Amino acid sequence: MTELADPSALLLSRIRDVPDHPEPGVTFKDITPLLADPVAFTALTEALVESSVRSGATKVVGLEARGFILAAPVAVRAGLGFIPVRKAGKLPGATLSQAYDLEYGSAEIEVHAEDLAAGDRVMVIDDVLATGGTAEASLRLIRRAGAEVAGVAVLMELGFLGGRERLVPALDGAPLEALLTV
Repeated sequence: MTELADPSALLLSRIRDVPDHPEPGVTFKDITPLLADPVAFTALTEALVESSVRSGATKVVGLEARGFILAAPVAVRAGLGFIPVRKAGKLPGATLSQAYDLEYGSAEIEVHAEDLAAGDRVMVIDDVLATGGTAEASLRLIRRAGAEVAGVAVLMELGFLGGRERLVPALDGAPLEALLTV
């Protein structure tokens, strides 16, 4: 495969807008066409690998659910451990949990208690940075486990929702990288 100097145009061309999904007035950013294109998916994976390696990460966290799809190949390609951060009640055994507020209500995420520890440098990977609530909660969870946040990397940032402004203070100097901003 030929390496792309800047995969942004390719990645953006493979993201489909779905109007009025999941409700009227919302435009859903569908990444399944990108995942189905091996050149685009590889370019995305390589860009996220570069971010993870550059940050000195030792483990990669994928946020449920599409973050799993992106983070797992990054972990394999970079030679790092992959840790799923799931919605509450989905993991068996002892977990650490973190509640957070949503626009209309609250949610909770969990990680296995033994998956992260002191000395781990963790890169959080997800598909979209929207309001930043889930990513911010994952940073709290990582730190509560005794690990260090290496950074956050996402395929795309929905700039109009203000997630970056919410997330940057919680990063405490760790980098936030969005491959695309829409």
